Amino acid sequence: MPTTRENTIPVGQGRMSIFIAEPNGAGPHPAVLVAHHRDGVDEFTRRVATRLAEAGFVAAAPNLYHRRPDDEDRMESRKFIDDVETVTDLNATVTYLQSQKSVRPDAIGIIGHCMGGRTSFLGAASNPAFKCSVILYGGGILEPRQKTAPAPITLTKNIRCPIAGFFGKEDQNPSPEHVAKISEELKKYEIRHDFRIYDGAGHAFQNFSNPKSYREQQAEDAWSRLVPFLRAELGR
Repeated sequence: MPTTRENTIPVGQGRMSIFIAEPNGAGPHPAVLVAHHRDGVDEFTRRVATRLAEAGFVAAAPNLYHRRPDDEDRMESRKFIDDVETVTDLNATVTYLQSQKSVRPDAIGIIGHCMGGRTSFLGAASNPAFKCSVILYGGGILEPRQKTAPAPITLTKNIRCPIAGFFGKEDQNPSPEHVAKISEELKKYEIRHDFRIYDGAGHAFQNFSNPKSYREQQAEDAWSRLVPFLRAELGR
């Protein structure tokens, strides 16, 4: 079983908690930053990180809500997420990972679901340390979050890594039309990507903690593809 632990790192004037899952065996290992969905670093996000560790990656899930009260409803916290601050948090997590003896500093990817899928795209467009990005039904890529930063899609030209994307045909955020627009923008800048849209699935189809949205067959198919993608791009 992977080893899991909590750590905190300095970010600006505060500190940010990170859930870390590490594989068994001698390292150093490739690493994956897990950008949490709207519910934060909850059971689902921790399971994603642990499953990645089972596949041989050091997985780190930073709490991007660390500037908000711990007991605040996460739907409320989400309203205050700012892209400039998020990039600062992602960069701090990358720096932390690169300092760990268990991590290969030149082999770091990023993955995210829902809100975290948008964060994964934003991270790929903001930090060249990311060697690959995985987006699972990431909505809002076409829209700005706050007035302090542009929509992530406008930063596409900065991306220097391949992207794998998994989406539901019945989703509206992002809708298949939105996915097509993102793909066209990536093609425009010759960014290698592979997008898959699943029939019979909507938003959050991998989230086992939400029985209404969870689709086991599509969820496991995505896992069967994203792990080999990460291994191919990060050299596992």
